[in-house]
Amino acid sequence: MTAPPTSPAASALRCCAERVTALADSPIPAAIRAGVVAVVPLTIVGGLFMLLAHPPLPALERAIAPWAPLLEIPVTATFGVLALFVTLAVAHDLGRRRGQDRLSSVVLAGVSFLLVSLDPASASLRMEALGSAGILTAILVAVIAVEVQALMARKGVVIRMPGEVPQIVAESFAALFPLAVLLTGFWLVRFVIGFDLTDGLRRLFQPLVFALDTLPGIVVYAFLVTALWSFGVNGDNALDTVVAPVFLQYLATNAEAWDAGLPAPHITALGFFTTFVNVGGTGATIALALLLVNARDPVARKVARLSLPAQLFQINEPLFFGLPIVLNPLLMVPYVLNAVLLTTTSWLLMEWGLIGRPVVGIPWTTPPVIGHWLVTGGDWRAAVWGVISIVLAMAVWWPFARAYERGRALAGQERYDPLAINSQERFR
Repeated sequence: MTAPPTSPAASALRCCAERVTALADSPIPAAIRAGVVAVVPLTIVGGLFMLLAHPPLPALERAIAPWAPLLEIPVTATFGVLALFVTLAVAHDLGRRRGQDRLSSVVLAGVSFLLVSLDPASASLRMEALGSAGILTAILVAVIAVEVQALMARKGVVIRMPGEVPQIVAESFAALFPLAVLLTGFWLVRFVIGFDLTDGLRRLFQPLVFALDTLPGIVVYAFLVTALWSFGVNGDNALDTVVAPVFLQYLATNAEAWDAGLPAPHITALGFFTTFVNVGGTGATIALALLLVNARDPVARKVARLSLPAQLFQINEPLFFGLPIVLNPLLMVPYVLNAVLLTTTSWLLMEWGLIGRPVVGIPWTTPPVIGHWLVTGGDWRAAVWGVISIVLAMAVWWPFARAYERGRALAGQERYDPLAINSQERFR
């Protein structure tokens, strides 16, 4: 038996998907994504200390109050210098991808970032530039530093030592010329010309930063992520290069406000999408697994049961590619619809003050409901909403799941199933 021929439209979609994936995996976007992910543990540990300093129970908070200043020190050591760590992490990963000495890449980027973070009037470090406000600057400086290092290495504009010189010494001398060029360039920009990179980038990205914290903006983002996934492209990875620094900046700002006893200013901080929208996996697919766990169709039932344990930790690839959802016209619709629905409802509940906003960094693999409670700093209402979210997602998935089962039953045991078309041949 042969599969039906691939349509021109499907071929074009696959070609487009491959190009988007290739762009997302190119050195600079991939390094930015890796660098932002690398500092997430800092937000998790800092957030835990913030929870200890300000527990969600009033009686416990009063008891902890005398120790709060001591417990907040790790918060400052993580969130307070988050941009510096982003610089080092991005430079390390990009240096590896460009074939450079990673330690030299880290040093070049770190020194350059500290230089542009100095106050021209006093020549002292501005602590606010090392925190959430400097994340975009950190990424730009890290990329420039490593690209200059790689360019000068390719052109041979480096000091090369004899072969008998220890490698670590040779690499340190090889970094001399790139360091001189970078420091001179950033010194001219910051102190001679007087251009503030942090303020300039803030103005440049202001439309994007503003849009991602609005309901229309985050709904468009949710649609794009799930639409890309539907066609076989990792939507999160494809867009993370652009949005992850912004979401991380939002979280750091929220954490600083919450630590100071002020309302969190941002809704769509890091943790909003991964916790409140990707409930049990992108598209809230844990709801589909629950609906199919006792399905009449043996294949759907087996896939659902095998994938459910992973989906408790937000991993839905077994279900996504096992049914599949990818390039499946019937299941793509509720997949995208659930993301848009949960984005809208969660955003509105936070806007109206009915549930808390993200203030604590948590791993994206944190199970639903528990994650809702943790990311909001212990808001029980958010945990209740986590349960309601799964029920809502099940209601959206239900008619499509039943239609999927009927379609498989009608297709027959050995016939090609048109509901399971994806990039490979798929038969029952």
